[in-house]
Amino acid sequence: MTASTRAVSDDVRTWRGKLGPVGVWSFDAERLGADDERAYARELESLGVPALWIPESLGSKEIFAHSSLLLAATERLVVAPGIANIWARDPVAMANGARAICDAYPGRFLLGLGVSHAPVIPMRSGATWDRPVERMREYLDAMDKAPYTSKAVETPRILAALGPKMLKLAGDRSLGAHPYFVPVEHTSVARTEIGPDALLAVEQAAVLASDPQVARAAARRHMKRYLDLDNYANNLRRLGWKDADIAGGGSDALVDAIVAWGDVDAIRRRVDEHHRRGADHVCIQVIRVDAAASPIKEWRSLSEALLRPT
Repeated sequence: MTASTRAVSDDVRTWRGKLGPVGVWSFDAERLGADDERAYARELESLGVPALWIPESLGSKEIFAHSSLLLAATERLVVAPGIANIWARDPVAMANGARAICDAYPGRFLLGLGVSHAPVIPMRSGATWDRPVERMREYLDAMDKAPYTSKAVETPRILAALGPKMLKLAGDRSLGAHPYFVPVEHTSVARTEIGPDALLAVEQAAVLASDPQVARAAARRHMKRYLDLDNYANNLRRLGWKDADIAGGGSDALVDAIVAWGDVDAIRRRVDEHHRRGADHVCIQVIRVDAAASPIKEWRSLSEALLRPT
């Protein structure tokens, strides 16, 4: 093992400890006003949640401003963009935004980077979504060369990755991979592609409801936008799912594979399966049956089962 490999491995071990086995992935923070969002983050922290993953979607809060708000409101919580869109800012702005936050909140910010989706890019930047792996590699090169006049700090990063080439890049050029909208079989694939020593942080959607009809209706409401995006649909095809499974909001089998549902024990079993297949960290995205209900309610039920030591 080379010195550089040892250093990366030490960083991965550190971040495995910081993230813990389970965290929260949430759209709720970006939908709340600032005061309510601060209260939401503080309660998650009080429940023992070690990490909060937040999106940067079209129309959402700017990711560095948003992350700073959450970090300032809490004392220990790790904030991780899942993901910061590389089309939303140039590589120097991305690198230096991360540096500023990592200096202000050492060890509490993990920069997730991703290439986003083909329909979104023209609306955001006027660019064309093509050659995503090559684009990401070039972007990382430019980030690594970005000048910075303030204090030098470590800026840990992780890449959103689904296909084998992006997963390989994630293992080579970052701490590891953050797959989103994946069944458990993808976790086995991801672990193989990124290697045994990289960080694997997997998003898992979950509905805390035991009635199949109710749970699947909530799950399909969540899944619709993703099944219409080629990168997610193509990833499912690589895993062996058929067009008939992907069409019409998803077959029952696909819905059940993408969204865990049932009681707390059922959600815990899905998390355990990701860990068994090689995930270091599983960030749970709670899909509420009542979309207007409190964003924290389910986590008051889930935290004891999902966050207790195993």
